[in-house]
Amino acid sequence: MNRTLRVASMAAVAALALAACGSKSSGSGASSSTSGSTSASTSASASASASGAAFKACMVLDTGGVDDRSFNQSSWAGMQDANKSNPAIDISYVSSSSQNDYVPNLNAEVSAGCKTVVAVGGLMSAAVKTVAAANTGKQFAEVDAGSSGANVYGMQFNTAQGAFMGGYLAAAMSKTGKVATYGGLNIPPVTIYMDGFWEGVQYYNKAKGKTVQVLGWDEKNQKGGTFAQSFTDQNKGRSISQAFIQQGADILFPVAGGTGLGSGAAAQASGGKVSVIWVDTDGCVSAQQYCSVFLTSVTKNLSKAVSTYLTAAAGGTFPTGSYIGTLDNDGTGLAPLHEFDSKVPADVKTELDTIKTDITSGKIALTSPSIPK
Repeated sequence: MNRTLRVASMAAVAALALAACGSKSSGSGASSSTSGSTSASTSASASASASGAAFKACMVLDTGGVDDRSFNQSSWAGMQDANKSNPAIDISYVSSSSQNDYVPNLNAEVSAGCKTVVAVGGLMSAAVKTVAAANTGKQFAEVDAGSSGANVYGMQFNTAQGAFMGGYLAAAMSKTGKVATYGGLNIPPVTIYMDGFWEGVQYYNKAKGKTVQVLGWDEKNQKGGTFAQSFTDQNKGRSISQAFIQQGADILFPVAGGTGLGSGAAAQASGGKVSVIWVDTDGCVSAQQYCSVFLTSVTKNLSKAVSTYLTAAAGGTFPTGSYIGTLDNDGTGLAPLHEFDSKVPADVKTELDTIKTDITSGKIALTSPSIPK
């Protein structure tokens, strides 16, 4: 397939692989634990540090850790990519054990003299707004939220577009006529994926005269649906997936961070009867142990967005307002089909290419209420 299947740059992929192996640094870093939070840092080159030219960039991760195989890991990979391109960018992160850590962690990074603080996750938006308002001389950025002040750069993603393609593919490949999706929490950065997936299935049904069902979500009922109430509970993800499989679903779309790894385990146990579409990262890179069951992944190019922001900021120009990642600017899309490439019919691949073009041109209009403006 053409670059419909394009994801992150090779550098970001390499960074993801390093993060997945537990590496916190592209140089000599250190780690420590304080009040429920874990921090790790990557030092800039010795020459940059000696000259005082280092640009100190800090990241506050959401719960799930830096190796969550999802949005934390991909965001940190963007920091690593920026550091590799410009060693004068001195990077570090601090993990959040719970939502109670958000404000303390953000304040700690401000006190540490960070020239910019990048917060990961829409759940942190209220905390970022509060801390940024109290520190107007400091610069902030947030993943999965819009700008909340003159000193806050928002990074949002219209992942409904990529998920629409994923939903169409799932409907086309389902043998049972039932597919399923569930989320970590009922919040816009999650439900936008689920909306797009649902819409993609409906589009397939209309185009092909089929009746493929979506278990776990209906865009018309934003308060309903299936949610694990966690982004880390793999056992919960597995039990939800097993329930869907018992109901006849043969393709699963977990939008739940590390919880979704439970879907990979459930699919593996099915003996080839069930497959999974991963989210955020290319699952065959970030969760290689389940690549055999990953049909594809709906990507959110966090790495590129974070890296681009830091590169501009280190160059002396802090981006303002909000960035929205789309199919057109490689902010979302489908990952390669990997082990399923030979199993997906050529006509389905062609149809996906056409769908991408039609979404980008506006011919196909998505209706998710969570699409960022």
